[in-house]
Amino acid sequence: MTSSMLISNLTQEWVESLLKWHLDLLSIPATVITLATLLADPVLLTCIFRSRALRQETRYLLMANTLTADMLFLVLNLAMVICNATRTQMSWLVCQLITAVTVTTYSCAILTITLMVVDTYAAVRWPLRYHDLLPPARTHRILLGVWVLVALYPLSLSIMLLVERKDPHERVAVCLVLISLGFIQDKKIHWIYIYFIVTAVICAVLIFVCYIQLYMVTRTQGIWQSHFSRARVTLLAHGVLLLLYFAPGFVFIMELYLFHSKDMSYDLYVWVNTVNMCVFVLLPRALAPYLYGLRYREISDTLMQWLHQHRRLS
Repeated sequence: MTSSMLISNLTQEWVESLLKWHLDLLSIPATVITLATLLADPVLLTCIFRSRALRQETRYLLMANTLTADMLFLVLNLAMVICNATRTQMSWLVCQLITAVTVTTYSCAILTITLMVVDTYAAVRWPLRYHDLLPPARTHRILLGVWVLVALYPLSLSIMLLVERKDPHERVAVCLVLISLGFIQDKKIHWIYIYFIVTAVICAVLIFVCYIQLYMVTRTQGIWQSHFSRARVTLLAHGVLLLLYFAPGFVFIMELYLFHSKDMSYDLYVWVNTVNMCVFVLLPRALAPYLYGLRYREISDTLMQWLHQHRRLS
């Protein structure tokens, strides 16, 4: 049986499983969470780019990049969720392009969040040299490099899959990143594991080391003495958010690893992937505008000033 027929049969079975367990209903909370997030993120981006002072701060540029990557990811993820729930067929070419951009935006958000932690460490560790180390121009080049780096492998992989496909305009019943990457030949699938696992491990180690170093540098300053100190609450909030960002990626890696396994129930595959797409990947992006955005006094003050000016003009 050819790869095209296997994909066609698998997507049909996937649709049947979705209907059997009524998992298409998860598209409702996914739509609500996504739209709520897409309302909050542009407000924060407007505050950052309207304020010259915020545009000169590296941490706010990194935050803006994270929010931009999140918004692109949310739009594409919602498009796939709605198309799969309504059983709207999509061409293999469009599906591969969406897959490549989805992986790119997800990876970009993870790398940028890691850079935000590194930036915080640099600001605390070298306060006098910090602005010389990371001026806005250098931050712009770093962010451009991040986008190029995370886009190279997914785009090249999608192009390779399109070249191998005899009819790239053939329609599929379900468009999923798992299915798109799961049907790559065995030798190539190992590189996908390496790409995801190495990226996740490097980011996790960097975050862990930076937080440990931050604690070592600031432990004598008395900011950790109270159980409900601002430093402890901030660390806890950011730790939970980082866990929520990384967890869906690790779940996806396990899904990809077990994709061809005969030991797992097929319905379980559908359950895990659908819940991951409709709930888990959305939670950190829904919380990020509040934990990484409105908790910063500069952003909240800029937002209040903007609202007051808007009321006066009205």
